[in-house]
Amino acid sequence: MGHGGNVIDELTTDHREVEEFFGRLRALPVGHKDRRTVLDELTIELVRHSVAEEMYLYPAAREHLPDGDALADREIQDHAEVERLLKALESCDADHPEFEVLVRKLIIDVTEHVAEEEQQLFPGLAQVCAPEELKRLGDQIRMAKKVAPTRPHPSAPDTPPANKLLAPGAGLVDRVRDFVTGRGKP
Repeated sequence: MGHGGNVIDELTTDHREVEEFFGRLRALPVGHKDRRTVLDELTIELVRHSVAEEMYLYPAAREHLPDGDALADREIQDHAEVERLLKALESCDADHPEFEVLVRKLIIDVTEHVAEEEQQLFPGLAQVCAPEELKRLGDQIRMAKKVAPTRPHPSAPDTPPANKLLAPGAGLVDRVRDFVTGRGKP
C-alpha cells in the first residue's frame, strides 16, 4: 500500500502484490490453517485497492475515455462479485471444502479483472491523461487506501459521492476490529 508514482504505477504494483498473495495461497496445502491468515491479508489489500479504484480510477475513466462508462460499469461489477466471494470466505474455515472452491474462483476472477485493467483501462488513460493528472490520481488512490475499509461490505455504495462519504467511516470501524482481533498480522 502506498508505493508512489502515478495511478498506473501504483495500481500495477498492487496487482503484482495480489499475485504474490495468490502464490502464497497456492504454495500452502489445501486445508492448511495458514491459508486463512494469507487470505485475511489478501482481503485487506483487495478491499482497500477496490475501494480506491471505485473512488478515483473509475470516475476518471468515465470522464476521460470514450467508452469509460461501460468500462467502469464492468469493473465495478467485477468488484461486486469479488466482494461477494470475499464475504463468503470470511466465514469459511480453511479446512472446509468450500474454502478451496471459493479461493479458486477468487483467483480466476481477480486475475481476469487485473488483465482487463492492465490491457484496456490503463493504456487508455495513459494516452489521454497528462502526466500531472495521472500523478494526481496516484496521490488520491494512495490517500483513499489509507482510510478505506479492510473487510468486504457488499451492500456498501460503490460509486461517488456515497462511497467517498461512507468508506472512511467503514474503514475506521474495520481497522479497529482488525486491531482488536489481530487480523491481518502475519
